[in-house]
Amino acid sequence: MSALDDPSRPSSFRRQRGRSTYIIDAENPGELARLMQQDRLLTETLGGLLPEEEISLPETGRVLDLACGPGGWLLELAFCFPRATLIGVDLSLAVVEYATTQARSRGLDNVHFQVMDVMEPLAFEDGSFDLINGRLLWGFMLPAAWPRLLVECRRLLRPGGFLRLTEMEEPLTTSPAFERLMALGTEALWRAGQSCSVDGRHIGITPRLPRLLRQAGFLNVGLRPTVIEWSMGTSRHYPVFKDFLIGLELVLPFLERMGLAAWAELERLYQQAVAEMQQEDFCALWPLLTAWGCAPGPERPGDQSQRRTLTASCPGHSSQEREAGDQWP
Repeated sequence: MSALDDPSRPSSFRRQRGRSTYIIDAENPGELARLMQQDRLLTETLGGLLPEEEISLPETGRVLDLACGPGGWLLELAFCFPRATLIGVDLSLAVVEYATTQARSRGLDNVHFQVMDVMEPLAFEDGSFDLINGRLLWGFMLPAAWPRLLVECRRLLRPGGFLRLTEMEEPLTTSPAFERLMALGTEALWRAGQSCSVDGRHIGITPRLPRLLRQAGFLNVGLRPTVIEWSMGTSRHYPVFKDFLIGLELVLPFLERMGLAAWAELERLYQQAVAEMQQEDFCALWPLLTAWGCAPGPERPGDQSQRRTLTASCPGHSSQEREAGDQWP
């Protein structure tokens, strides 16, 4: 029995089919704006859309983005691979409609968005994709759903295709209030039965990713750690501070709902954390891990010659063009 299926783990949360387990209201306008900004931040700090040299994509390939949210990563990729077919899936109809509007406003006919739950079997045929991508799924994934999702991704990938996942652990900072909120957040995930941690002190997914990939049958599993420094005075401070400024406020109802603190205490901690994150001596690191694996089996003839690796920049497409339409209306 997998540790993720351990019956001794907290099980206060029972998911109903079609019910979101995302710890923030995904349709909140502030959350949609935050996710669009976070998409750009992650792409830049991770080194580009597909910075791993081991991962390549056919010019006319098919890409699936899991829990795509407002679609930032996929919209960027659509400019760089105009002949590819790109599909994003998300549980929220409002978010899918927003992403679709963004694609149409930019004239991107090669990218499409659909409502699907990635913790359920996905409505695509076997071997439908050359690349499947997912970033920061921890905010809604149930522990037992991870192995099922990875097996499903293997089914959906063509031989030689890639699954690429980027996940995170809670940041390390010198703010006592921020650290307290992070501790409450990881404990809330544990109480909700949504934590991969062994004791509720961490998010806990990053150390499990390589084994999960191998257990699902993926080959040549690779890892690339990224640490974002967002201490005061660094170039990353303000964008990451802004991300957590909004994200922490939106997660407070989840913490209260899990019975970890009274609302007044949560608000006090939030205001204190905001103040401490803006102090001159504030120091902070945000650890992320990208893990990938290759689907077994021989590639189709000609696939290798048509593949290319995407660098951090996208020729022929300026950053101003990419950011057009990213603002929440």
